[in-house]
Amino acid sequence: VLALVITTVAVAYSPLFAVERIVVEGAVRLDPAALETALGDELGRPLPRVDESEIKAALVKFPMVESYQVEARPPHELFVRIVERTPIGVIEGPAGYSLVDAAGVVLDTTPGPPAGIPVLNIAGGTDSPAFESAGLVMRALPDSIRAQVTGVTATRDDVTLTLGGSNATVVWGGVEGSAQKALVLETAMQRVPPSAVVSYDVSSPDAIVIR
Repeated sequence: VLALVITTVAVAYSPLFAVERIVVEGAVRLDPAALETALGDELGRPLPRVDESEIKAALVKFPMVESYQVEARPPHELFVRIVERTPIGVIEGPAGYSLVDAAGVVLDTTPGPPAGIPVLNIAGGTDSPAFESAGLVMRALPDSIRAQVTGVTATRDDVTLTLGGSNATVVWGGVEGSAQKALVLETAMQRVPPSAVVSYDVSSPDAIVIR
């Protein structure tokens, strides 16, 4: 039995179970090839000796990565599943326009506003209750509506969205009942498209007002 255990351990830590292939899943905005290259130091290492601290150090260089899971798949595959952060908009600052997620993590900075990303006008910056409210509202929106938002103005208790193309606004109010407000707004926009209105007021979702 002891010989069998020793043999099994020796084989597991031998080149017979070395990493020959790194597979990254979950990358949408990130380039999977770039992630695989960053993890390249694990190639040739026996699967039981894969260094998770090195993997963490490699992935932390990509701000877009929110979390990840590592799975060894014998005999030669290292599988890494990542979850990307969801950008909610850009904030203008001295360095340009910073792309941020709902936690206020800066994902990228560009000289000008990137196309298709809403500009955030937040009282107090990313550490403020207003930013938290804006993040909660943006995350509550269905993808179909979030893609139309070009601007967000927020205080702690009042969030207003601007929709591209028509420049119609959405008066959201506070974050309470955001799930219901999102559903009501989606239904209203299907019945009366933004091109035909000035504003949707869902601050009281039981009595939506369309102007």
